[in-house]
Amino acid sequence: MLLVVNAGSSSLKLAVFDQDLAQVAQARAERIGAGGAADHLAALRTGIADMGVDLDRLQCAAHRVVHGGTDFTAPCRIDMAVLAGLEACVPLAPLHNPANLTGLRALAALAPDLPQYASFDTAFHATNPAVATTYALPLADRENGLRRYGFHGLSYASIVRKLTEMAQDRPYDRLLSFHLGNGASLCAIKAGRSVATTMGYSPLDGLTMGTRSGAIDGNAVLRLAEVHGIPRASQILNRESGLLALGGAADMRALHLARTPAADFAIEHFCYWALRHAGSMIAAMGGLDAIAFTGGIGENDFVVREKITVGLGFMGARLNAEANARHALDLHETHSNVAIWLIPAEEELQIAIEATKLMTGERA
Repeated sequence: MLLVVNAGSSSLKLAVFDQDLAQVAQARAERIGAGGAADHLAALRTGIADMGVDLDRLQCAAHRVVHGGTDFTAPCRIDMAVLAGLEACVPLAPLHNPANLTGLRALAALAPDLPQYASFDTAFHATNPAVATTYALPLADRENGLRRYGFHGLSYASIVRKLTEMAQDRPYDRLLSFHLGNGASLCAIKAGRSVATTMGYSPLDGLTMGTRSGAIDGNAVLRLAEVHGIPRASQILNRESGLLALGGAADMRALHLARTPAADFAIEHFCYWALRHAGSMIAAMGGLDAIAFTGGIGENDFVVREKITVGLGFMGARLNAEANARHALDLHETHSNVAIWLIPAEEELQIAIEATKLMTGERA
């Protein structure tokens, strides 16, 4: 059996897969250190016990790590050198990587002999050309790590894998993938490889999100920092903006139920900027053959899917309204020039697959 660990700053998600990569158990802990488990080690112990997992039966564990920087562009086995490299990436993702490292260390304390692997949310975008990742900044600042990295890579890798399985008779050269949830991004995928994405140095850039502003003029950020100070400006941009600031709720379902002018505007803003950025992604891959939706909003909100696909009608996308309303996997009309798919997120399975491939290679 294989354990997948996704550790957040105050949360922990666990999933167990058998040798056939079928998920057989899962557990989740929230509010760690604030009314929940005392720490990640305690949450890990409780989660493993709740799932009825015998640690001696685990072959390995695999972790989601948000930021791999420029050094970690493929999944890898954890050793002391890798841990040091991940520590060096903490300044690039101060909200995420420390939590991921906490999960790694907690499991190492609980099962010190268990092999551990890491998969990186940034890795899928390592194929972006330099012209897509380089900020027009002085060289010294670029050498200090200021560049576009992109995120949600495990989700996009999963989409490519699933779509290859689902549409074997029709491979898509130019795929526009929408990962829409509390965090939201787009990815231009050409011949199965990322060539552009909307998130940049951090997950703040790009689309309007649940509590993140999305793309914003750098001078506006400087003004926020001038007025509020840097820590407060960061809190505003990451935790108090986006749908929450525009419509009064970070949850798209709550906005639909509210039916207030502000809530309606927030939904329109979300869809409008998804379309604006979609045009950029389409240009980056020179056209459009297929669209894929995933994430909490992408999989469950037929209104948002309709607004976006109608907006892409100029590219030949034709949505089947009935299929969209019942959340079918195949959403396009038969005469659509662009295929439209709903692909359920399988990030934990993607991590398990990547770790299994590494283990198989080590045994060969």
